[in-house]
Amino acid sequence: MFTGIVEEVGEVIVARDGHLEIRAPKVLEDAHLGDSIAINGVDLTVTAVSSDVFTADVMPETYRRSNLGELGAGDRVNLERSVRPSDRLSGHIVRGVVEGIAQIHSFTPEGDAIIARFRTPAELLRYMVVKGPVAIDGASLTIVDKAADTFAVSLVQYTQAHTSLLSKKPGETVNIETDIIARYVEQLTQR
Repeated sequence: MFTGIVEEVGEVIVARDGHLEIRAPKVLEDAHLGDSIAINGVDLTVTAVSSDVFTADVMPETYRRSNLGELGAGDRVNLERSVRPSDRLSGHIVRGVVEGIAQIHSFTPEGDAIIARFRTPAELLRYMVVKGPVAIDGASLTIVDKAADTFAVSLVQYTQAHTSLLSKKPGETVNIETDIIARYVEQLTQR
């Protein structure tokens, strides 16, 4: 489980089918083989550690549901270590199980903030509500607007500086994880 509070923006060193190597000195401070690290919101297992680089294997299902297959050497990625039982839950409950992708529609300045709008499929939008949580490339954010095929979040200055979101351009994709509580409520009420 994760909080969606990005700890470090790492750098992709190697990205090939089924294999990622990421430079990440901060998240590796106490990492061990078998630990979970969220890469752009995708929970992956550390399979090797060498100095300030870790390796993770990527399954075909992960490529189908996320944008990890689009990564290349030099790309910046959001990283977070898994939550410990004694940690504060500062963001929201993030499982690291990406449900799909969204396409960046626009970045619009609004004072010191930036309104980021994303186009996403209806099957993901149905679990989003204004003022509710969403994880975008692993970053826990609050939805400020929702339309028929888009939603928007407001990126405060800290999020702008401490995530990889603004290194992307309109038309590129991000990983999306909706609120698990909404999914559980839907399933329970359908019975």
